[in-house]
Amino acid sequence: MLSLVPKIESQLASLPVPVSIQLPGGGRIDQPGARVRLSFSSWTSLAKLAAQQVGGIGEDYVEGRVGIEGTMRELMALAAALVPGKPIESNSGWWTRLLSNAKSRGTHTQRKDAEQIQFHYDVSDDFYALWLDPRRVYSCAYFRTPELDLAGAQEAKLDHICKKLMLQPGERYLDIGSGWGGLLLWAAEHYGVDATGITLSKNQHAHVTRLIEEKGLAGRVRVRLMDYRELKADQPFDKISSVGMFEHVGSANMGEYFRDVHALLRPGGLTLQHGITSGHLDHKQMGAGMGDFIEKYIFPGGEILHVTRILTDTAAAGLEMVDTENLRPHYARTLWAWSDALEARLDEARAVLERTAGAEKGERILRAYRLYLAGSAMSFEQGWIALHQMLSARPDGAVSSHSIRGAQSVYPFARDYIYK
Repeated sequence: MLSLVPKIESQLASLPVPVSIQLPGGGRIDQPGARVRLSFSSWTSLAKLAAQQVGGIGEDYVEGRVGIEGTMRELMALAAALVPGKPIESNSGWWTRLLSNAKSRGTHTQRKDAEQIQFHYDVSDDFYALWLDPRRVYSCAYFRTPELDLAGAQEAKLDHICKKLMLQPGERYLDIGSGWGGLLLWAAEHYGVDATGITLSKNQHAHVTRLIEEKGLAGRVRVRLMDYRELKADQPFDKISSVGMFEHVGSANMGEYFRDVHALLRPGGLTLQHGITSGHLDHKQMGAGMGDFIEKYIFPGGEILHVTRILTDTAAAGLEMVDTENLRPHYARTLWAWSDALEARLDEARAVLERTAGAEKGERILRAYRLYLAGSAMSFEQGWIALHQMLSARPDGAVSSHSIRGAQSVYPFARDYIYK
């Protein structure tokens, strides 16, 4: 296995960050001024470095077979340089395997979706609170002005969505996948809507239920622990949002999901879908082992589709897309803010996870999240993945009942209302 060393030495010479490597058995490869240090306990792990399998190295770090020293920003600069070409064009990884097997609906049953959501979101509320903003908004922020901090940018995002939806007092509003309630409560408190949220996370459901009571909103805000496929409304909703949720729906169920949204939305109403999208037209997940890493440790069952696929299913369900916005750089900055916050509180995070999951499992979770947050930030910076907000309307067929003839929805077909 010593034959790997010359290849690795050649790789290191072209990297933007000086690296020191501890070899299995005690040897070293040192570069002057090394700011990142990697230690390998086995030649198998070192072979993944030689093969540029960044995700595989990440897995070995989580499992304790690789040691990493250095800042996450320097480590991700190293990882970006190691990845061969554009990883979204790779034919390796779980995503391509699933596509080649004609992925079935069985991957996204109600039971499995609930298990997968709880795997991620029910890790520990206290853990998430260490690095999210005070409202625990776990989705892309909107840095309306460059000087905004994370908390301000998250409030700007919440308001951006409410303005796009043209929320009005007394309207029936549904938030699918309502998280820790940031958007649900913002819409109720600032726009006066009658708000319903649904989630599959037991922790999030309990947290939002408590906030509703504390804020005295029980008469017009509610959150339900349920799957979107179970929701049956006595009357349709005026406005519907979904933030960071359709990534969990699954390719096979996307058409059904948008048909359900259509059925829940009143004619003339608006829906906003906010989610991560692929940077590749063929909907391929990331190669170099990165997709496998995310599937195993972070979002089991998650699927990322290109924005054109999302809009195709939107249209097929009878919804008219009226506005689409790409916020990709905003998510890179959001993720770096989360990563920096976690890095600043590693000892606290370790203590929280040890208390809730045990020392060994807690350490694995912490290592996985360190790589996930920083690696995702890098991926958005590189354009391998993106974030889109897609505003759509359910046409009501009334071509002369609105201020603009033929509008067939409340959307004004002029974007300036969003920024007033």
